Amino acid sequence: MSDTNSQDKHYDIVIVGAGLVGQAIVAAILMQQNKQSSRQSLSLALVDPAQVSQPPLSSQLNDYDLRVSALTAQTQQLLSDVGAWQHIPTAALSPYTEMTVWDAEGTGSVNFAAADLHVDNLGHIVENRQTLWALQQVLNDAEVDFIHQPVRYLDNRDAQGNTPIVLENGDTLQAQLVIGADGALSRVRQWAGLPTREWDYEHHAIVASVECEHSVQATAWQRFRQQGPLAFLPLANNEHFASIVWSTTEAEANELLVLDDEAFNIALEQAFEGRLGKIIATSKRVAFPLRQRHAKDYWCEGVVLAGDAAHTIHPLAGQGVNLGFKDAAVLAEELVRGFNKGLDLGGAAVLGRYQRRRQADNLITMATMQGFKELFGAEAPMLRLLRNEGMRWFDKLLPVKQHVMQQAMGLK
Repeated sequence: MSDTNSQDKHYDIVIVGAGLVGQAIVAAILMQQNKQSSRQSLSLALVDPAQVSQPPLSSQLNDYDLRVSALTAQTQQLLSDVGAWQHIPTAALSPYTEMTVWDAEGTGSVNFAAADLHVDNLGHIVENRQTLWALQQVLNDAEVDFIHQPVRYLDNRDAQGNTPIVLENGDTLQAQLVIGADGALSRVRQWAGLPTREWDYEHHAIVASVECEHSVQATAWQRFRQQGPLAFLPLANNEHFASIVWSTTEAEANELLVLDDEAFNIALEQAFEGRLGKIIATSKRVAFPLRQRHAKDYWCEGVVLAGDAAHTIHPLAGQGVNLGFKDAAVLAEELVRGFNKGLDLGGAAVLGRYQRRRQADNLITMATMQGFKELFGAEAPMLRLLRNEGMRWFDKLLPVKQHVMQQAMGLK
């Protein structure tokens, strides 16, 4: 990868947004070109003002990135295939072997275990910055231009099939295809006029790193409260450290944010029923509103969306970034296939196939997460009773649990 003078340069594909999904798309394109024995290479550029530096290995509570992801086996396979997984230090990986979920309004609980699938783990908790750095190492030696400029706007596609991208410094790029991988508030999506269906979850998520009295036990813990789920995820390098995602109402989130550390720790311990003992320490806390979005169409002539630019979901099952990596893998496959056939990369023959392959899976996952949120937020006593009985029944059905775990891990 090289920094470049971008003035009036032409590319086959320009990716706007060099986050996890943007860089994964480029890495997957490079892999697919090799896999599909492409005679020529696509000319690629990543446009993002941010520059990534090598992250430290976290050991102190306040060192950890508050943005962590639960990477599935399918995501690990993609990162391995593109050559990125090997660049994530082993000390930065926190494999979890169990997942325990329980209902705050009863006694129903479910335990998922890697041993039931005869695998080493159910996934890995990894700081986003470590995964991002690993992807960048794959691109460093590739023929990919990295342009550190904000995008001012996209112009309309011209008669030659190129979409002009006007940068903040006045330079213009020409691309047969522009990929919007620029996050939930995607400006590419807005400029392209791609409408979304969206609604507010009426939840805020508080994220922080915490130190627990007892070991986190290489387990992803989740308690479903009526106000929203509370998750503890094991962090690397210290078995007593966890990343929390506390989803709750806006009012409760505001109350929790103004507490001092001691009071917050007590509130967190109570909300988690003391499953891991006392909360000894907490890092800085950050809260953000939760909103579901889904683009009605992922593409229009010359523009396509991937990752959070196309869809955002509730973080209760940690599937958001994994859906983005699935988008990256499928989009790369379709782009290289279309390129080898001489198709218009910004047209329906290529982008329509990508949308058909990804939209249904994303919608099903989003509907499932919405269903969980509504189910555990229900107040009716009879529904709470049935919910708890259902969890106890489900926990005893190993073949059903195995199927659900395989689906969640991307093994089916």
